[in-house]
Amino acid sequence: MNALSELRGLLALGGPVVAILFVMSVLVLAVTIYKLWQFASSGVGRHRVLSEALEAWDAGDALRARARLSESHSYLAPLVGAAMDAPTRPGLDGRLDAEAGLALAGLERGFRLLDTIAQLAPLLGLFGTVLGMIEAFRSLQSAGSSVDPSLLAGGIWVALLTTAVGLAVAIPTSMVLAWLESRTARERVFADKALRTVLAPDPAVVPIAGEFPATSFPHA
Repeated sequence: MNALSELRGLLALGGPVVAILFVMSVLVLAVTIYKLWQFASSGVGRHRVLSEALEAWDAGDALRARARLSESHSYLAPLVGAAMDAPTRPGLDGRLDAEAGLALAGLERGFRLLDTIAQLAPLLGLFGTVLGMIEAFRSLQSAGSSVDPSLLAGGIWVALLTTAVGLAVAIPTSMVLAWLESRTARERVFADKALRTVLAPDPAVVPIAGEFPATSFPHA
């Protein structure tokens, strides 16, 4: 109850600008929770099994590469599997690059909203401060000759409150966005490396399983 009362008091002091910033902070929290869930469910950054499959493929052991790939839960596993099934099909590299770009675009969903909030929050806070200062000096003018310094001081700190709230929203939003973008950038590099490893293997390595597609391998 105390926290709720303090929040109501803050909204009453800051006016509609603080209310808008509060809504923005809720949006940032919701998007952050969603992105953490999305990254965790997609296996972002957890490509150990997929990396082992790529190492086996690059070493020429296609059977082991496919076996390890079937155990991977990475969102890139279907794309790598498609590349392994038909590595010499014309135009496959462009198609897989487009599919990988689409998958990464899904990971970047919500970034624009976070970036917009990170840029607008300080400006909204400054806008609220300007409005508060105008109101403070208007009250000071209305007081006439009987000027109370505490009246001006009170108006100023209330006006500066919106700037503080705007920065409090913008700073963590920028930090979260930078972290998410760095994770996505690493994913983009790994996806490109994974596809190039399958589509352009080391020419000095002769595949153990031969040059046949997966369906042509003899059953053990």
